Amino acid sequence: MKLTVFFESEFWVGVVEDADNGKLRAFRYVFGAEPHDAEVLQFVHHTLPRLLKSTSCTVDVKKEETRRINPKRLARKAALEMKRKGISSAAHAALQLELEHRKKERRIITREQREQEKERKREIARMKAKAKHRGR
Repeated sequence: MKLTVFFESEFWVGVVEDADNGKLRAFRYVFGAEPHDAEVLQFVHHTLPRLLKSTSCTVDVKKEETRRINPKRLARKAALEMKRKGISSAAHAALQLELEHRKKERRIITREQREQEKERKREIARMKAKAKHRGR
């Protein structure tokens, strides 16, 4: 699991990438103002487990070979990772997939609400028509 916190336009954003059995789950959390260590720790202990349960979309990723890395190369990789802003392309794909999934759910819910509202208005109009017919 990897948490990347970076500044995006006007807010500080945290992106969590969780790779498990060749599947990558990623989600984005907006901190707002620059988070202190205590805020990040609170996020990791309290909010993160809840978010991990709620994300369902995954992306396939290939597993990298794990072997001993030269310490100098490791230091270079760490420095490069610290310079790099943003998230990996696989995490970006997972975020996009999750966004599309939520968008579809939201459309379905909105459509159902709209139909219920139409039905309610139709029922009110029917009741008014009956009342008029009865002379009330």
